[in-house]
Amino acid sequence: MELRHLRYFVAVAQEEHITRAAARLGIQQPPLSQQIKVLEEDLGVDLFDRQPRKIRLNAAGKVFLSDARRILGSVEEAVERVRNFNLGQEGNLLIGLTSSASMHPITIAIIEEFRAQHPLISPQIEEGANHDLLTLLEEERLDFAFVRLDVERYPTVEQHTLSHEGMVVAIPARHPLAAEEGVPLRLEELSDVNFVIFRHVNGSGIHEELMLACKNAGFAPKVMHTTERVVSAISMVAASFGVAVVPAAIQSFRMPNVVYRPVADSNDLTVPLNLAYLRSTFTEAKRKFRMTCNEINDPDDGSAA
Repeated sequence: MELRHLRYFVAVAQEEHITRAAARLGIQQPPLSQQIKVLEEDLGVDLFDRQPRKIRLNAAGKVFLSDARRILGSVEEAVERVRNFNLGQEGNLLIGLTSSASMHPITIAIIEEFRAQHPLISPQIEEGANHDLLTLLEEERLDFAFVRLDVERYPTVEQHTLSHEGMVVAIPARHPLAAEEGVPLRLEELSDVNFVIFRHVNGSGIHEELMLACKNAGFAPKVMHTTERVVSAISMVAASFGVAVVPAAIQSFRMPNVVYRPVADSNDLTVPLNLAYLRSTFTEAKRKFRMTCNEINDPDDGSAA
């Protein structure tokens, strides 16, 4: 049985006349009659009561007509969906975010604007560490990843830098350094302070940048506790384990007993927000997402946003 047999059957059932159905389908009457007989032989069931110059559905034909219409409708919907997908008008996008990237206003603006422009494309969000997200990207289990490090270690991955973001120091509220909330703080003032460090497995761009900045400031941080999640680091700061140097976007994550102070410009400590993607595979939906990223600009590029 072929789809054309179902189309022929539906036309004959609607016209109740072989000649009119043939004209509607753009074929000759004898081949149409033959194809209807082939369909009935395949089914092992007569679908029509035949009379001179008249053909009508029998009871079995009426049952089969409902299913035939449903099948043809599903095929038309499938064709429309795949065409829309090819045009980038619908489908899914798998997007990875680090914890701090998920709080950055640029990331939020890009996803919000993309959903508004392309409501039939559904972004699916996966949160994880930089290395984990980039590995998923290489395995083609993500389409894009917003990450905090450069991707030179991942040869199949490209990056587009969206912003360079300033850093802030998260400080327990009872600590003396918390008295001047919002006032820039030089890293040198942290030389005798306990640190809570968040460091992702297989390296973290933020961790590496912090270690280098502290070295340039003349000291090595007194690392008392290490965690793999920035949110966990903030929770430990709230419990007075120490201070944590984190991207400025984390300030939107408010917790009791945590005060934020920006790292002074003189320390030249920033962290990138990069959009990572495979250079070799680009669907129309991915191209449209890239276009949205290009349209969204950081109004405070280089500042503590």
